[in-house]
Amino acid sequence: MIEISNDLLWWITVVDLPAMAGLLFMIWRTRIDNNRAIDEVQLNLERRSEQLRDALSAFKLEVAKNYASRSDMRSLESRIIEHLLRIETKLDSTALKTARLGK
Repeated sequence: MIEISNDLLWWITVVDLPAMAGLLFMIWRTRIDNNRAIDEVQLNLERRSEQLRDALSAFKLEVAKNYASRSDMRSLESRIIEHLLRIETKLDSTALKTARLGK
């Protein structure tokens, strides 16, 4: 078996073990700090995301209220109804013509 000299044992005991313990403590502490920082960033991101969603919803509501006036919507509705009535009349006349041809 290889015999370790006293100088090497002293060096390991006095210098290496405390240095390694210090490095391990620093790594452990850095990991905890990083996890805390990540949690804070994630919480901050979620808050800002929620604020942006609320702001977007408010903007959409404001646009929906002010984009088209009621009179514009009524005139559009009446135009659509007129066109639909014309289409219905054409379909009725076409249906009558095909019924006559079928007899």
